[in-house]
Amino acid sequence: MSNKIYIFDTTLRDGEQVPGCQLNTIEKIEVAKQLEKLGVDVIEAGFPISSPGDFNSVVEISKAVSNPTICALTRAVKKDIEVAAEALKFAKRGRIHTGIGTSPYHIYQKLNSNPEEIIERAVAAVKYARQFVDDVEFYAEDAGRSENEYLARVIEAVIAAGATVVNIPDTTGYCLPKEYGEKIAYLVNHVPNIDRAIISTHCHNDLGMATANTLAGIVNGARQVEVTLNGLGERAGNTALEEVVMALRSHKDLDYETGVDTKQIIKTSKLVSTLMRMPVQANKAIVGRNAFAHSSGIHQDGVLKNRETYEIIDPADVGVKESSIVLTARSGRAALKHRLEVLGYKLDKDKLDHVYKNFLVLADSKKDISDEDIEVLVGHEKKEERVLKLDNFQVICGKSCIPSATVTINHNGTIMTHNAIGNGPVDAAFSAIKTMLQVEDAVLEEYLVQAVTRGSSEIGKVHIQLSKDGRTVHGFGANVDILTASVWAYLDALSKII
Repeated sequence: MSNKIYIFDTTLRDGEQVPGCQLNTIEKIEVAKQLEKLGVDVIEAGFPISSPGDFNSVVEISKAVSNPTICALTRAVKKDIEVAAEALKFAKRGRIHTGIGTSPYHIYQKLNSNPEEIIERAVAAVKYARQFVDDVEFYAEDAGRSENEYLARVIEAVIAAGATVVNIPDTTGYCLPKEYGEKIAYLVNHVPNIDRAIISTHCHNDLGMATANTLAGIVNGARQVEVTLNGLGERAGNTALEEVVMALRSHKDLDYETGVDTKQIIKTSKLVSTLMRMPVQANKAIVGRNAFAHSSGIHQDGVLKNRETYEIIDPADVGVKESSIVLTARSGRAALKHRLEVLGYKLDKDKLDHVYKNFLVLADSKKDISDEDIEVLVGHEKKEERVLKLDNFQVICGKSCIPSATVTINHNGTIMTHNAIGNGPVDAAFSAIKTMLQVEDAVLEEYLVQAVTRGSSEIGKVHIQLSKDGRTVHGFGANVDILTASVWAYLDALSKII
């Protein structure tokens, strides 16, 4: 049996059935071209009879791409098949995908039929489709809940009728991996003509088993997998293309191969997410923004020493430039030192310890620390060498009270404290400092506040311009607390005067 696994992408058909994810023809062509670059073997372009838009999309995609087989979905209905054949007339390699339900739920309740009639309809549909194309895929809808013996009879009959691919969908996502794998193995061992067709998986994720079921299908004999980018699809979605491809690539002992250019995975995922207006969850395997992000100090230290300590996939293999070391309150010195070096800073142990101490204080008030925050921390460390250092301060302000501030500073080793009132908390703090340092003649020429990063809990930067005795100086400060940033900036400017 071949070790080649064919990738059948149904993002533009099953994936597009997600509410709010519908694409126009131009968008579908853009996705199809990217799927061609990705290296998928089959693109299920749509369900032509369902709407004029779907019909036109299949036509235009057939014209736009050359390498993948273009597939069109139908029911086991003559008109469906005729319309699909018409839509595929420009395809270099066209496939009609027809089928019917085979579980008791579908036979008796949905179709109001019986098992023998279902086989007759299935065979008739495949034979009719073969009049238009040489490549016909048959799907046994709800095969996951179909009886294996009956399913084998259906599959044997449609292969005899000319089906080149037989699709065994776990339509409701009901199966467990062992159960689904055994179903594929049963067909391999009990359908006499199974060697004349490729077995395909099509698993839904209602119980979170889609990828596991698909892999179980491969191990037991399936050689085509029906998947979508980002796991999009009906209800809880379909098997995610990126998960299956990277699972097979990571487990080289399984000895399966696909034609996918894995470095195109992230690019394709982002394109699909953008055009379908469906964000990818942060912790989504392979393509989520946290898939290669490390925030724990222990993990960060391990990854910095050897990537394989905590990563089984090289980010570059899927199109990610590098792992992300996310600085949070759980990060250690190693991660902070690494980030500082990336930004061009090399601090000795004492300064690194001091920056790390301030880093932890900042990290406790923010979800994560940006490069801009790191620049601020390093800048503050340099300011700590000034003759004036902020030791502590507190303010009282509100609608019904006069703003006041108590400021404690370290002036060359001497601790000084003073209290003052003002027109607001910033003015009160500045007044306390001026009186304490006896620099009442220092004139505040400019006071500018600006955001370094977005969000109400992010860092704000303060720029101050002071003049005294004809001399003008500037001070800078930054902090998540804008009052603290203001006092730092004021002291930074006064340090240059004193």
